[in-house]
Amino acid sequence: MDLIKLKKGFMNEVIIREVKEKFRARFKEEPTLFRSPGRVNIIEEHTDYNNGFVLPAAIDKAVYIGVSKRQDNNIKLFSEEFQEEHTCTLSTVERTTKGWPNYILGVVDQLLKRGYTIGGFNLNIEGDVPIGSGLSSSAAVECATAFALNEIFQLGIGKMDLAFIGQKAEHEFARVMCGIMDQFASVFGKKDHVIRLDCQSMEYEYEPLVLKGYKLLLLNTNVKHSLASSEYNTRRRQCEEGVHLVKKRYPKINTLRDVTMSMLEECVTDSLVFKRCKYVIEENIRLLAACEDLKKGDIKALGEKMYRTHDGLIKEYEVSCRELDFLVDSVRSHPDVLGARMMGGGFGGCTINIVKEEAINGLFDALANSYKKEMGLDLTHYIVETDDGSSRIV
Repeated sequence: MDLIKLKKGFMNEVIIREVKEKFRARFKEEPTLFRSPGRVNIIEEHTDYNNGFVLPAAIDKAVYIGVSKRQDNNIKLFSEEFQEEHTCTLSTVERTTKGWPNYILGVVDQLLKRGYTIGGFNLNIEGDVPIGSGLSSSAAVECATAFALNEIFQLGIGKMDLAFIGQKAEHEFARVMCGIMDQFASVFGKKDHVIRLDCQSMEYEYEPLVLKGYKLLLLNTNVKHSLASSEYNTRRRQCEEGVHLVKKRYPKINTLRDVTMSMLEECVTDSLVFKRCKYVIEENIRLLAACEDLKKGDIKALGEKMYRTHDGLIKEYEVSCRELDFLVDSVRSHPDVLGARMMGGGFGGCTINIVKEEAINGLFDALANSYKKEMGLDLTHYIVETDDGSSRIV
């Protein structure tokens, strides 16, 4: 059996045991356990909130929660990561300056607004999705919470609506206007597959991910520049401005997904808005071509498209940073790396790389040394595999 899989399986069992034991010690009750994974997206960024196509995969790093129903209307939360407690009642659910409870309370808020009846509950949370790395730990928390409350209170909510509840929670409580991709991947993930999701129609298809001796290596810059959240929302507004300008001449256009390059060239004269929209339009085309690469098992062609995506994120969408660019540029000509790009909203987090399995250790050691020398920062890494979506742990 693969040694990496053995190690990961052991680590997951350790986390599950710890969540259960800590829950018992803290709440003096037996918990029901749930998990929801983080995600990677093989190619594309910033197309989901433009109603475009995305290609994410759930990964074998997840958020784990223990939960039990209470006999009153109190909500008691505890984060093992932050070693912090938060309490409120169902009638006093509101945003908090603590940060982490918002991803849980935002879900509760959505359930109440939609008319679902729930009671008080205890919940503790732990996991191995690195925060701020672009692996969507926030969506994993939201989806784990939604999945758990749906089950223990027998609400009967379908998987698609659970993803939308998680997204809306992020909009209203975390105040990040994300698209649906992160929550969708966390709920609908399937091992050994990526998901081609049409964010306009919400139709989706599983595409096989066969790496043939290669692995997905994530290199964490260990930086998160302060621009990340504000610039994310700015990019969204710039894309909406592009749609507004095109719509003046083409009234049936409602999203950037439906805009062609010829329409863009005809209608948008603002150079900055033009650049932002050009990237998104071309990235949708690139993603559909990448799906054909996956069907043919042509991982080399897929990797080349990843590099082109990164170039677009630097020059046109302008959401990269020097740390991310350093890591991608350092592997561009490496014979054992098929493709690399920044991943996530930008301004920090991870690069995703397709690397020959036996070359990973040597590559990482060399990069860690050069990254430390050039950036003055430690480089960390994760080897990830695709995994299934949100689930109850028996």
